[in-house]
Amino acid sequence: MKKVLILCTGNSCRSQMAHGFLQSFDKDLIVCSAGTEASGKLNQKAVKAMQEIGIDISGHTSDSVQKYLGEEWDFVITVCGGANESCPAFLGKVKHRLHIGFDDPSHAVGTDEFIWSEFIRVRDEIKEQFYNLYITEIKP
Repeated sequence: MKKVLILCTGNSCRSQMAHGFLQSFDKDLIVCSAGTEASGKLNQKAVKAMQEIGIDISGHTSDSVQKYLGEEWDFVITVCGGANESCPAFLGKVKHRLHIGFDDPSHAVGTDEFIWSEFIRVRDEIKEQFYNLYITEIKP
């Protein structure tokens, strides 16, 4: 059984959506997500964006990366996007380290409609990129 850890800064949005998608692709994967500065709560727009396509992440927790340092992982994937973010370095035992960057929709500024469209855009990008990763690297 393969173990995947998805990391970002706050562990409230992008890593949570990626976590939800990977788990939806394969129920047998062990998927966790964490942040270097875990917010302790999920972004409610991220929860809503995932619910809209039938994936419930409302029960996820926002955890510190410290929780997982003692474990071994098949994949550790960072999802930070912008240059203003410091992507976490995971120092535990890892077979494959990958980076797939996404914009942080929680930093979007503008009308409610624009902000929501950013959540949908990033959600769909995460789904596409993580599905490709699952098919080409994780599943085989």
